[in-house]
Amino acid sequence: MNITVYLGAHEGNDPSYRKAVEELGAWIAGNGNRLVYGGSDEGLMAVIADAVLSHGGEVTGIEAQMFADQGVAHKGLTELVIVPDITERRTRMIELGDVFIAFPGGTGTLEEVSEVVSKICLNQLSQPCIFYNLNGFFDDMKAFLQRMINVGFSTSERQHGIYFASNLTEIEHIIATHQA
Repeated sequence: MNITVYLGAHEGNDPSYRKAVEELGAWIAGNGNRLVYGGSDEGLMAVIADAVLSHGGEVTGIEAQMFADQGVAHKGLTELVIVPDITERRTRMIELGDVFIAFPGGTGTLEEVSEVVSKICLNQLSQPCIFYNLNGFFDDMKAFLQRMINVGFSTSERQHGIYFASNLTEIEHIIATHQA
């Protein structure tokens, strides 16, 4: 299974992010899954790719030309695909994904996962989107999505494939339940 992960090009200032990303990468590889991610060799993006690779897994990086030109494309991946721009990067990552995980990150993470959320709500994707709510990072996103329902801009039925998990065990459960 291809697991598309969106996460930061920085590591953040809490070491628990790096530790959780390393565990997620080991889990992806250990379960015979393939990581699909943004292709960078910086921050948490590099950490997850290296974790998957060091545990014998395969990694596909989808990197925008502008970032490749800046020299931040990870050179040690199983497969590195350079695409013309960010729009094509998002599209390719979605096309390849069987599961989508948003790990804590910055505005790029938010941009990419927002498209996944939108496609789920429009019934254009049936794959699950899991917000890895480590240390409550996505509590505000969870409240925001609920607010959309409360004020009549969305429904729980439209948001049927959006999940929040606070640890890897919960992620495993969501994926297993969704596959059943």
